[in-house]
Amino acid sequence: MSQLAFLLWILNIVIDTAGHLAFKKAAVADHETEWKRWRLMLSAPPIWIGIICFGLEFLVWLALLSVIPLSLAVMLGAINIAVVMYAGKLLFGERLDRMRVIGMWLITLGVVLAGVGA
Repeated sequence: MSQLAFLLWILNIVIDTAGHLAFKKAAVADHETEWKRWRLMLSAPPIWIGIICFGLEFLVWLALLSVIPLSLAVMLGAINIAVVMYAGKLLFGERLDRMRVIGMWLITLGVVLAGVGA
């Protein structure tokens, strides 16, 4: 894999993770009514940070696809699942039971195997 592809892949992981975390931050707001929760959630900065992140991720993904095959990009992109799960544990205290941790390790192993062949 070229240095450009590696940089775009890492950038994709960072932006994707930031977008998911921003959306989670916006979604955990607690308010008396559902309508008020949605209204405040949509006006909160984290939701707009998440939207911007996903717009940027779209552009980075297109750039990544321009330098590596789709089959490799999708395999490498799977690491985002494990990174977002781990970040959710760190920032929001979300539960990672044994099966989820095993799943994260299997995803990571798959990404490593796909990357070695690149």
